[in-house]
Amino acid sequence: MTTTDLDTVCQPIEHANGLPNAHYIDPDIFDEEKNAVLFAGWAGLAVGADVPDIGDAVPIDFLGMPLLMVRDKNGAVRVFQNTCRHRGMILVDAPRKIEGAIRCPYHSWCYSTDGRLVSTPHVGGPGQNTHPDIDRSLLGLVEIRSHIWMDVIWINISGDAAPFETVNAALMERWSEFDTPIHHGGADSRFQLEINCNWKLAVENYCESYHLPWVHPGLNSYSRLEDHYHIEKKQTFAGQGTYVYRQLKDDQGNSFPDFDGLSQTWDTAAEYITAFPNVLLGVHRDHVFSIVLLPQGPEKTIENIHLYYASDKTDAGLRAQNTRLWKDVFAEDVFVVEGMQRGRHAVHFDGGRFSPAMDSPTHLFHEWVATRIQTHRSPLAAE
Repeated sequence: MTTTDLDTVCQPIEHANGLPNAHYIDPDIFDEEKNAVLFAGWAGLAVGADVPDIGDAVPIDFLGMPLLMVRDKNGAVRVFQNTCRHRGMILVDAPRKIEGAIRCPYHSWCYSTDGRLVSTPHVGGPGQNTHPDIDRSLLGLVEIRSHIWMDVIWINISGDAAPFETVNAALMERWSEFDTPIHHGGADSRFQLEINCNWKLAVENYCESYHLPWVHPGLNSYSRLEDHYHIEKKQTFAGQGTYVYRQLKDDQGNSFPDFDGLSQTWDTAAEYITAFPNVLLGVHRDHVFSIVLLPQGPEKTIENIHLYYASDKTDAGLRAQNTRLWKDVFAEDVFVVEGMQRGRHAVHFDGGRFSPAMDSPTHLFHEWVATRIQTHRSPLAAE
C-alpha cells in the first residue's frame, strides 16, 4: 500500500508544497482518496434535471459503485444502490421510465420507486410469492443519503457526514439570493468533457484566476486578472469572483432575464466556487452553471456541465450561444490540466510551490484533501 507524507501540504502557504505526485497517478492513493474524500463527505453525483419527470430512472456509476437515480411518485429524487437485494443483480442498465415497479431482470423481484420491496414471485416455491423467512420490509433497496441544492444531487456514501445544510451552511448563506427556482436550459444547455487528468487538477484550475491572461485571453480582455478576488472558507469551499460581468446579448440586444430579488452587487459581479470535493459552481445575474466531476481513475475525469436560467422560457438561440461560449472557455483549460497531469510523472517533482498572493484558494483545497486523508489514516489522532 502506497503512503505519502502530507505534513508539508498542511503548512502555511508561504512554506507549503502541493500534494505529492502519488495523489494524481497512484491507484492505491486514488482508492484511499475515494474513501477518505469522496465517500466520506457530500460529493456531487448528477443533477435533478437528469431525472426530470416522475418515474424517470437513470443508472450511474460513481467510482465503480453502481447507483440508480429515480424520481419517485411524489416527485422526490432518490438514490439507491442499483442492485437487487436477492442476488445482487443490476436492476436498471439504461435510462428508462418506470411505469409500474423496478423489476429485477433475474428473478423478477420488484421494488417501488421509493425503494420498497413489493413483489417476490415464487420465493416460497412455484406459485408461492411469500415465505415466512423473507421479510419484505427489511429488503428494500439500499438508499444512499442524498440532498439537492442548486439542482445538484449530492450524496454521502458513508452515511455519517454531518447534514448537508450544516457542512455547506456558509456557501448556502453566501449565495442565499440564488435560493430560488432555477430552470435547466434543456438539451442545448448540457455538455460533457472527458479529460485525461486527475479530478483534483480540474478543481485546482477552477479555483484560481492566476491563469486567465495566458489561458483565457478572450475572457481576460474584459474581466481582467486585477478584477478578480479570492473566495475561501477553510475546510468547505474555495474559488474566485470577478467584479466585472457582462451579460450575453443577441444581435437585437436581448439578454436573459435576471433572477428576481438580486442585490446590486450582482449587476456586474459573478462568482465561481468549488464546493468540496467535486462540484464546480458559477453564479451570474442571469444564469448559473454546475460542473460535476466524476473521477474515472487516477488519470481520467468526466465533467458534466449544466446551465440554468431564471425562466423556463428563454430564447433557444441565445441559450445555444451561451453554451458555446462556456464550452469554449472550459475547453481552453484542457491542455493545462492534462499538461499538469503529465507533469506528475516527473519523479522529482515535489508537489510544487504556491504563490502566497495568487494561489491561496488552491492551497486551501490541497490542505483540505490532506486533512481528510490524515483523519482517515489516523482518526483517533485527529480528535
